[in-house]
Amino acid sequence: MMAKRQKKQTVQTSGKRKTAVARATVREGKGRIRVNSKPIHIMEPELARRKALEPVQIAEAMNRLSTVDINVDVAGGGIMGQVDAVRTAIARGLVHFNDGGAGIDEELRDEFLRFDRTLLVNDPRRKEPKHQMGRGARKKWQKSYR
Repeated sequence: MMAKRQKKQTVQTSGKRKTAVARATVREGKGRIRVNSKPIHIMEPELARRKALEPVQIAEAMNRLSTVDINVDVAGGGIMGQVDAVRTAIARGLVHFNDGGAGIDEELRDEFLRFDRTLLVNDPRRKEPKHQMGRGARKKWQKSYR
């Protein structure tokens, strides 16, 4: 009889921030990370790149990244909203990929939560809508009774 070939495991996760949505696909590979088909290491501006690489650096320190390829597609929102969505998608993907058959990698998850809770939890804050009698959500037209 032929031995069953192990199917390559893939994990799909998402991250959100404001109106930005990032979808990450994590599969076995050589440690490549791409955001919208470009390497994450050439992302501009530099501040955005550093923020997006935070979960990658934590996972590297724990030797969880060398056997994984991550592809992230991100759309909507602005630059920093997209970066926050990307880092959440990457962190969730790594936690669910390195599970050891148990569902999630508890050690990696605890390290991410210790560093920053928003790595694994979407930020629920949204823009407050504009109200009548004003220029925005809070500012009101001035009135004078003289």
